[in-house]
Amino acid sequence: MKSTQDYHWPEPIVRVQSLSDSGICTIPTKYVKPLNDRPCLSHFSDVNIPTIDLEGINNFKEISEACRDWGFFQVVNHGVPPELMDEARQVWREFFHQPMDVKQSYGNTPKTYEGYGSRLGVEKDAILDWSDYYFLHYLPGYLKDYNKWPALPSSLREVMEEYSKQVVNFGGRLMKILSENLGLKEDVLQNAFGGEDIGACLRVNFYPKCPQPDLTLGLSPHSDPGGMTILLPDQHVAGLQVRRNANWITVKPASHAFIVNIGDQIQSIHLSY
Repeated sequence: MKSTQDYHWPEPIVRVQSLSDSGICTIPTKYVKPLNDRPCLSHFSDVNIPTIDLEGINNFKEISEACRDWGFFQVVNHGVPPELMDEARQVWREFFHQPMDVKQSYGNTPKTYEGYGSRLGVEKDAILDWSDYYFLHYLPGYLKDYNKWPALPSSLREVMEEYSKQVVNFGGRLMKILSENLGLKEDVLQNAFGGEDIGACLRVNFYPKCPQPDLTLGLSPHSDPGGMTILLPDQHVAGLQVRRNANWITVKPASHAFIVNIGDQIQSIHLSY
């Protein structure tokens, strides 16, 4: 049973964007990572994750190999309109540049994490990431709360409703391919994750300019606990890094590609077959 303390942040929330905009030259100590966790450019590789053409005749085999060898791949010709992807990026860029009082009205709590946030977890004095974010539930429908969806910019709700619908459809196509690659009927994975009541959520990460990028990270190393993450990257800033063997690989996104990360739950299914 959770106590009421679990629904409140252990310390006052500071927006990373506010720190960045203030013109500080030194980041606060709570963002400084331990020495072994800091960025290390000498370990980066020029290799890129596989790119899959979803209209290609060999996409089943290529996806299977990418899942087994990488757990990551990027997809082109996925069926989501490029202009919709651009609109989705733009409306969130506009949201994060709204006045702070507008954004603060959507401030989140650890109860559901829905809304505008700047930290995860309730550990006091934790080392934090140099980023702000926005988190929303999309599916199942009974979890969707439009009051949590920003009203500004005025087009955000409409754009994100259509974008989310299209991305969920794309994810369903991938689920069918993954099921068949495992030798299962095409609907097995979809049904395992809820069928018509499958869960889908949205997280938008915002990484403000950092005066000491060698000391911190926008997002700490992690694996994704769900089934699948479909990432829409920034076309102008290569920020996502994938660890393979002993190397960190900076992903170089193809134009209007989605980056797919096979999460822990599907990885465990994959390993069991």
